[in-house]
Amino acid sequence: MTALNLSTFEDVAAASERIKGHAHRTPVMRSRSFDRELGAEVLFKCENLQRTGSFKFRGAFNALSKLDERQHRAGVVTFSSGNHAQAIALAARLLEIPATIVMPHDAPASKLAATRDYGGNVVIYDRYKEDREQISRTLAEQHGLTLIPPYDNPDVIAGQGTAAQELFEDAGPLDFLFVSLGGGGLLAGTALSTRALAPQCKLYGVEPEAGNDGQQSFRCGTIVRIDTPVTIADGAQTQQLGAYTFPIIRRDVDDILTATDAQLVDCMRLFASRLKLVVEPTGCLGLAAAREMKSRIHGKRIGVIISGGNIDLERFGSLLAKGIPDRDS
Repeated sequence: MTALNLSTFEDVAAASERIKGHAHRTPVMRSRSFDRELGAEVLFKCENLQRTGSFKFRGAFNALSKLDERQHRAGVVTFSSGNHAQAIALAARLLEIPATIVMPHDAPASKLAATRDYGGNVVIYDRYKEDREQISRTLAEQHGLTLIPPYDNPDVIAGQGTAAQELFEDAGPLDFLFVSLGGGGLLAGTALSTRALAPQCKLYGVEPEAGNDGQQSFRCGTIVRIDTPVTIADGAQTQQLGAYTFPIIRRDVDDILTATDAQLVDCMRLFASRLKLVVEPTGCLGLAAAREMKSRIHGKRIGVIISGGNIDLERFGSLLAKGIPDRDS
């Protein structure tokens, strides 16, 4: 088999220059109440305040910036539950590239609306019955479009790694870093930056308990595919890690952890009350895992990447008001 050309930290550094002036350098926030609760110094990289509301804009803009003239003219296609969709749509508008986005029919209404508002041509599918990758490949073949996957692409991975690069540059060395995990683009990119800038830092990916394909893959050494998981963390409803993301994760990440939907709702409430931040369920995965590792991280410097804040306000309010009972409660 042909060896994959995996992304490196040099690619992350190049992406950082490419996206400068286009992506926000998001703030790193602190909270004394979180520090007291965890007995640690906790630093939050707020990608919920990124353009389009998530880290995805970084990878999307980096990938689209590298298209040649023919690809630029023909346009791109991607598939996404929402955050990558919005990122591609906005990056494409800024770069004047036509963009088609395949999105599930049950994607949050706010994400569907935003993708269309950014200029994306949205194609709807059923995530539980249809194959979004096949739909996208067919569209690419029929119309000569360039497929830009949401995570399994070296240029996307490199772009996502710039969030952690900025975190280390702004916050200094960390002992532990917790990162949301879906298909692995953010975690793989973060791993590249972590091993280059803070090699002693313990790095953990965190995914929904209902969709722990990454954890299974990490521990058995090969990519495990699962059915589409049922979880409120719609940004992490992936079925498997990517061919480009998995080797980096397996090599550079310390472990993969999980969080329940009930834990995510609890973290949404904490972010809203303590930091006055709206954070979507997927963006809460890192904090949920850090809270479960309280005894291990005591006295340490902890980083958490808040991956996104795109959630319908009605859904946000409903989840906080009603909550989700843990299965063990």
